[in-house]
Amino acid sequence: MTIPQDLRRTIEFFEKLPGIGPKSAKRLGFYLLRMPQADLEKAAEHLGQLKTNTHFCVQCFNLTDDEYCSICDNPQRDKHTIAIVEDVLDLLSFETGNHYNGVYHVLHGRIDPLNYIGPDDIYIPQLIERVIRDQDSIEEIILATNPNTEGEATAMYIKKELFRKNSMAVLSVLL
Repeated sequence: MTIPQDLRRTIEFFEKLPGIGPKSAKRLGFYLLRMPQADLEKAAEHLGQLKTNTHFCVQCFNLTDDEYCSICDNPQRDKHTIAIVEDVLDLLSFETGNHYNGVYHVLHGRIDPLNYIGPDDIYIPQLIERVIRDQDSIEEIILATNPNTEGEATAMYIKKELFRKNSMAVLSVLL
């Protein structure tokens, strides 16, 4: 049986997504064919607007539809504590626990020399600027990078840079 070209392209697209293998991609493709046309068009509209309407918070680089994300914009959050995370999924994990009430800085990656990703390729310079700018109000920085070689190297680099810039004279940095 030959699969129609549009369905085949849809399946090939799904196969490129992380965690989706060929079987799951086929199931998703055929599922879309069974969806009501109105629902399919609505889904296509949302996908088409995803990158247009979603951007980074100007403060922490979390995803948002506005200038500031809901965390940075929330007056109930403790602005004296910043957790530095590698990506938005890490931030969402923190938020799921409901134990952390500080704010964040999302790096959108980690230092990975083997893949040619250096400190300037992620949001480390913006973090350093933020800490220097707000150093009078920041009391604690939590380096919550992933516990692997690249995550540890990223945390150590950030800690070294913060101390080098002398912006951490009175701050505690937790690894």
